[in-house]
Formats: sequence, structure tokens, C-alpha cells
Amino acid sequence: MNPTVRGILLFALVLGLIVLSGFERSWNVALGILNMGLVSAIMALGVNMQWGYAGLFNVGVMGFVALGGLAAVLVGQPPVAEAWAAGGGRLILGLVIGAGAIAAAIFVWGRLARGWPRALAVTAILLVGFILYRWVFDPAVEAVESVNPAGTGYLGGLGLPIFLAWPVGGLLAAGAAWAIGKTALGLRSDYLAIATLGIAEIVIAVLKNEDWLSRGVKNVIGLPRPVPYEIDLQNSPAFVARMQGWGIDPVAASSVTVKLAYAGLFVVVLAILLWLSQKALASPWGRMMRAIRDNEVAAEAMGKDVTKRHLQVFILGSAVCGIAGAMMTTLDGQLTPTSYQPLRFTFLIWVMVIVGGSGNNFGAVLGGFLVWYLWVEVEPRGREVMEFVTAGMADGYWLKAHLLESAAHMRLFTMGLILVLVLRFSPRGLIPER
Repeated sequence: MNPTVRGILLFALVLGLIVLSGFERSWNVALGILNMGLVSAIMALGVNMQWGYAGLFNVGVMGFVALGGLAAVLVGQPPVAEAWAAGGGRLILGLVIGAGAIAAAIFVWGRLARGWPRALAVTAILLVGFILYRWVFDPAVEAVESVNPAGTGYLGGLGLPIFLAWPVGGLLAAGAAWAIGKTALGLRSDYLAIATLGIAEIVIAVLKNEDWLSRGVKNVIGLPRPVPYEIDLQNSPAFVARMQGWGIDPVAASSVTVKLAYAGLFVVVLAILLWLSQKALASPWGRMMRAIRDNEVAAEAMGKDVTKRHLQVFILGSAVCGIAGAMMTTLDGQLTPTSYQPLRFTFLIWVMVIVGGSGNNFGAVLGGFLVWYLWVEVEPRGREVMEFVTAGMADGYWLKAHLLESAAHMRLFTMGLILVLVLRFSPRGLIPER
């Protein structure tokens, strides 16, 4: 079958499954799947840039996604004036001292010759800087976190429109990727995976424990929206009159309208990123990246700076994941650091890329929609299947109880089954790289 026709049919199949969920369950459910499918497709696109273009094995996806979520708080939330007055300035000063100590140590390390004087000077700078940093920073943190800890207890954000957090999330993730890449991209692929996983866990730990930054495990709720609130639509006479004129319940219509508005914004972002990704892949830069991926030694022999190019694509892919993380937090309306689990934001995204077709941008997008649909629908469908299978069994029978309890684990079973089937019958993915 023609690859283009095959891709169109596969996308149509996934869209049909989502529409079927709308008819069978509700359009709120279907649009919820669509919106998170769009966000998942963007995450898969970012991972595909790193793995499909350059063969970089990044298992720290959730760290970059979490940084995007943090950007939504730092940009969209209003500043907490009491917290800033209590210790905001001193807290920022402490961070500047810490960053200055690290920068000074790096400068001295690069200027002095190798030997014990250099080691002693760098150690002294870091030690003095750390003492000053803690002396300034710790009291400021206590002061900020003591300001109405049940409701705020953090500095808040800039109070800007929330959609500005999406590019900012990409910038935060790109900055972290640059810092990681400068130190870890020289490692072998398995060591790179370990390094990225460890650094992602550090990012999550910071979000969970630094209450002054994002309230930690207390969560930040009530993030502003780039779309109307349901209650505002329900209180709008024009909207209510229009829906009643069409014979539609205004309450149900308000929820569907909000989800459609999110879907429209997310489609625009996905389309822009997909267009840019395709342009990059078809450019000389994209051909060079694939040449490096296929044979680093040959590419280096032709004069290509492999480490520099790896750093470029690592930053780009991480930035895309950061944008997706900011979009997801905006959609949820809250930042919950404990929800950034490796299963959801690393394993699942990798399954999307592998199933869709690594190295193919459209394959990654397809994998994002398909795998997220299965992730949402498998558990209720599995429950229905188990209820059908056990319909003839007596209540209280051990096998019936066991099968019904097993329905909760159908997600993991299905993800593994789909991955095995694709690797067996279509090892290059549903839409392979050309």
C-alpha cells in the first residue's frame, strides 16, 4: 500500500475511534481524549527529534515536561505581594549568590593550570559561596513559606496571559537541556539514559520540596485559562439563547465549547511544530543528523561536529517537550508535581514514538493519538469485557472476583501487547521513516 494512503487511513481510524467514544460515552470524554492526544503527540514529536533524528536515548522526558508545567505557574499565576515583601528580594539575592559562586568556580577552573592550586581555589570559592548562599537563602525561604501556607506560601508568578507560558516552558526545558547536554552528551547511550533519568528525578524532587517555588506537594490550583470558563458561558444570555435555540443543554454545551476551544489552540501549536519539524528533517541539517545517527564515525570523518549537533537536537527536542508540559498544565488548571510519574511521561511517550514510527514525524503524532486513546479507553473496555466473560459465574466466586479486579491492570497489559505486536509485525512502526 502507498505509504501516504496508509498514513491517511491510520489517522482516519484513530479519529473514528475518538468519534465513536463521543457517540458511545459522551463528547466530553471524546474531546478530553482528543486534547490530551494532541499534547501527547507534541511530546512524542519532541522525543522523536532526539531519538528518530539523532539516536539520543533520553529517558528524562518527565523532567522537561515538569519544567513546562512550572512555567505555567511562573508566568500565569499572579504574584503574592505578602510573600515578596516577607523575603522575596533576599531569596532572589541568595539564588544570585549561588549562581555567581558556580560561575566564578568555572571561570577559575578554566583560567588556572591543572594542579593543586586550581583545585584549592575552586574548592574555596564553592565553599564560601555555599555558606553565603545558605546564610541568605534559608531565612528568606522560611519567611516566604510562612505567609499563609494553607493558601499561598510561595512567590507566585508574573500574572501574564497563560498562553505565554507555553514558549517560556520551551525555553526553561531548553536551558535545562543545554546544561545537561554540556555534561552528559559525551557519554555512551546507556550512560546518557541514566544521566537524563537522574536529572529528571532531581527536577521532580525540587518541585516537590521547594514550596517557595511552586508550593511543593500542596499543588498550585486555579491556574488562569486561555479560554472562557464554563460558568461564564452559562451566565452569558447570548450563549444560553443560542444553545436553547439549537435544542442543546447550555450546561453540557459550555463544557464541550471549552474543550473545543482548547482543541483549536492545541491543533494550531501542533501544526506549527509539525511543519517546522518537517522542514528541518528535509533540510541539509536534517540529512546531516540522520547521517550522524546512522554512522557517527563516518560523519565525524567527513568533518561534522557530532557532539555539537547532538546538543542542538537534544535542546530542540527537550524544548518541544517543555511546550507540551506547559500546555498540559494549562489544560489541567493545576500543577501537581506528584503526577509526574515515569510510567506516564517516559515509558508511555516512548511507546508512542516506537509504535508510530521513530524517525517519522507523522508516525510520532499518530502514535501519540493512538496510544493515548488506548491508555484512556482500555480500562473501561476491559471492565466491560470481564463483566461479559463472568456474567454466568455466581457472585462471590473467586475466579469472577479475580477477573473483575484484573480489569484495572488492562492498561499495562495492553501497552505491552501493542508494543510487542508492532515490533514483531512492523518493527519500524505503523508509519515508517522514509
